[in-house]
Amino acid sequence: MSEKPIPSRPGRGASAARLAQILRVDHAGELGAVHIYRGQRAVLGTAPGRSRIAGQIADMEMHEAEHLARFDALLTERRVRPTALTPLWRLAGFALGAGTALMGEKAAHACTEAVETVIEGHYAGQIAELAETDPELAAELTRFRDEELAHRDQALAEGAREAPGYGLLATVIRAGCRAAIRISEKV
Repeated sequence: MSEKPIPSRPGRGASAARLAQILRVDHAGELGAVHIYRGQRAVLGTAPGRSRIAGQIADMEMHEAEHLARFDALLTERRVRPTALTPLWRLAGFALGAGTALMGEKAAHACTEAVETVIEGHYAGQIAELAETDPELAAELTRFRDEELAHRDQALAEGAREAPGYGLLATVIRAGCRAAIRISEKV
């Protein structure tokens, strides 16, 4: 499900302020994603018989790190400050990744599926919002969204919905992601 584009605020500098929110929250999200996968790798990366999932996690982390590097550059280019909660998102991401990995491979995949489902809708709303005013950024976000969807689809194929307590786990993770998005836009 796609989020509706946020209407522009009236007044001078409104579009610059909105762009700063978009870049700040997307940077925070990619930072969190990198740390989720690092947490999962810390648990599953060296476990015997888990080389396949460890490779999958490493590949997904690599994509997220590429997205994060791009947002690092965009923050610098456009003189936007990152969220003040960067240390918290690093810790929360790692804890979420490690915690779900400790629950098992299916729970780790459920985490990926839940996060990427929220992110897909989030990016879709931003893409619609930026399509006319910043088509280059909208195109980049489209590529990132497509990679996030590939992560979600891979997690589903690996049995994300078979995780014990999937419904509750996914609901809590999605709610946390939505809250982190709202907070990171502002703080």
